[in-house]
Amino acid sequence: MRNATSVRRAPATGVLTAALLTGLLAGPLMGGGTAAAAPAQRPAAAPAPRASAAPYAQLRPLADLSARRLATADLVAAAKYGTDSPIDDPARERQVLDAVAAQAAEAGADPEATVRIFRDQIEANKAVQRGLFRRWDADPSQAPTERPDLAEVREEINRVNGELVRSVAASPAARSAPYCKGVLTAAAAHVRHERRLDALHSVALGRALPSVCAD
Repeated sequence: MRNATSVRRAPATGVLTAALLTGLLAGPLMGGGTAAAAPAQRPAAAPAPRASAAPYAQLRPLADLSARRLATADLVAAAKYGTDSPIDDPARERQVLDAVAAQAAEAGADPEATVRIFRDQIEANKAVQRGLFRRWDADPSQAPTERPDLAEVREEINRVNGELVRSVAASPAARSAPYCKGVLTAAAAHVRHERRLDALHSVALGRALPSVCAD
């Protein structure tokens, strides 16, 4: 049985700021090594043209923003755990979908395609919440001891949503191209590595992206 009495509400900005600036929202890995130099006996070759550079540049932000949005699921779960607030919240989900559809129309994106993408984003977010609930139920010592302000967390989600809608609007050619899935898979793999996603969030990132590509 979940015990809500041991969880105290965090200060309005403290836990949210700390959580959003560390952990899953951290920047790229800070590798200490350097790239190996080319063998001395070989002349330096000009870099080969990258036909997929432009599509990758369009699709990479979608993968990265999806990972950022997933990181907020940890905060939502911490805010809801031990309370009567359910993970499934149809009213809130409808608000999000209506909002992104309107933003898509303003940004020149296809509202229907944008809504499909965000449905996947929402399901991925809930998958993380359920996974964390199971983890905390199995090992209460891992459960959060402070409760973020859910309204403040949702403000951050709304900011990420806006960036994601703009990235959708900026990538119609890449998302409709026959190579979209391959390039998106590569982008997601790089994001998983750079953000050091654990198994739960890695699987959820895969769940967040199926509707990005048109086919």
